[in-house]
Amino acid sequence: MRAMPSRIRFATARSVFDAFSDLDYVAARPADDIDPLDHARALISSRPREAVLFLSCLLPRREAVWWAAQCVRALIGKDGADEALRAAETWVRAPEDENRRAALSVANACDRRKPATWLAFAAGWSGGSVLAADQKPMPAPPGACAMAANAAIMMAVAAGDPPGAMRRMAACAEAGVRFAGGGDLAVLGLEAASQ
Repeated sequence: MRAMPSRIRFATARSVFDAFSDLDYVAARPADDIDPLDHARALISSRPREAVLFLSCLLPRREAVWWAAQCVRALIGKDGADEALRAAETWVRAPEDENRRAALSVANACDRRKPATWLAFAAGWSGGSVLAADQKPMPAPPGACAMAANAAIMMAVAAGDPPGAMRRMAACAEAGVRFAGGGDLAVLGLEAASQ
């Protein structure tokens, strides 16, 4: 059996912190040049919130939105699938600017207290301009997509019973590590963790 190709875009965990300077304010920068997946794995047991945030930055934007969407879908169930979730998933499947703009439009019109809204923002802030096509282009801040993907996951985690929050965060991070390493995005563990 041949190994699946990795989906990560950084050689070291420190290079993720270098690319996302705001990450230093909310997560501990590794002391050495540790492999990014090893760093994420080390965070899962003691600081799963940081692991989820780190993975949101580690993955390329499209993959980060897909991973976050699968986490949210598994955690909030079928009843949480709404227009914002569908818009984010549409952009992931067909990452064209028209779909990105549609996701951003949906996000701007939806309830910002819902995790799926932040998935649509993540897709909308993945590139291109955040303003209407007839206005002077203005890009989203560099870390906006990752932060929105992280926010979506954290909101979905928080929607469940409080005692299980750490377990749900760890399950999301474990799924992210598997996915980043080239594996399938199995959400079965997430569904069990959300119970």
